[in-house]
Amino acid sequence: MEGVPLVVLPREVFAGSATAVAPTVLGCVLEHETPEGLVAVMLTEVEAYMGAADPASHSYRGRTARNGVMFGPPGHAYVYFTYGMHFCVNLVCQPPGTATAVLLRAGRVVAGVELAERDLARGPGRLCKALDITRAQDGADVCDPASPLRVRWPDQRETLDISQGPRIGISVATDFPWRFWVTGDPTVSAYRPYTPRLRRKPVSAQ
Repeated sequence: MEGVPLVVLPREVFAGSATAVAPTVLGCVLEHETPEGLVAVMLTEVEAYMGAADPASHSYRGRTARNGVMFGPPGHAYVYFTYGMHFCVNLVCQPPGTATAVLLRAGRVVAGVELAERDLARGPGRLCKALDITRAQDGADVCDPASPLRVRWPDQRETLDISQGPRIGISVATDFPWRFWVTGDPTVSAYRPYTPRLRRKPVSAQ
């Protein structure tokens, strides 16, 4: 609301491990001041990635030019481009050097509906498309009220029924129950267990 100061999440919220932060940010609002106006979603689905202890984490094998933000201070956005198609946004957790993060998988549009269809916030790539998040937002301080990309408490904090289970879209550490979501929310991804693709044997010439 105009004239009401933004109450962004304090940096201390992100000081804990990603598995502790992930359920905490559910129900919070991720908003982006784009050139066309404000777009915001209430977070409904997230996944925790635990750095050196997690083979599925981008930081598992150490620091690179791509994942450098993960090794910095907590409360910053780590944005990466994947499959040559879309962006994904994460929130960095724990002190510098630890490199854990929470992937934001889905949200319910609460502002800027005219700028983005509600369905675009389902799934991590669609969420970034809905909020116009690209690598330009990599490293953004989401705890700074003056930042164009920020995470804040909702205007009214509701009690949420939160579910927990395996992560989606990865091929290793698939049994870790580090995905958290608002139970029954229509924006949440349908779970499909990972199934390795079988390579077809080449057909011999007759």
